[in-house]
Amino acid sequence: MDVILKEDIKGLGKKGDKVTVKEGYGRNFLIKNGKAVEATAKNLNDLKLEKKHEEKVAKEKLDAAKALADELNGKQVKMSLKTGSNGRSFGSISTKEIAVELKKQLGHDIDKKKMSLDQPIKAPGGYNLKIKLHQKVTAEVKVMVEEA
Repeated sequence: MDVILKEDIKGLGKKGDKVTVKEGYGRNFLIKNGKAVEATAKNLNDLKLEKKHEEKVAKEKLDAAKALADELNGKQVKMSLKTGSNGRSFGSISTKEIAVELKKQLGHDIDKKKMSLDQPIKAPGGYNLKIKLHQKVTAEVKVMVEEA
């Protein structure tokens, strides 16, 4: 019996795969529990349409990430860091604080988990901030830190 998997099943296949299984396993377990549907002409056509839609959505997300990266690359974010009389800082600047400043200064709401710094910001100066917008797209913003 041929079935189309609705979810990943270890040892059998991934979501959307058409696999051949024994009649009892297919009817009594996979189809009954909603893990698969029978591979009829209608279901195969639905699968094809769903895959086309997923590809279109993925392409749109990639294009949006590229557009945002083009807009962010080369931009600067200015921040201030409290320092003592001897020039030592009181803590460091986190990606959460940088995300807030990005929202204020550039108008883009970017998740702090997508940001990465080469080194912690503990002194005034310029730092490169990498922002992973998509699997294939990374933007780079300059963080300029001044003494407060």
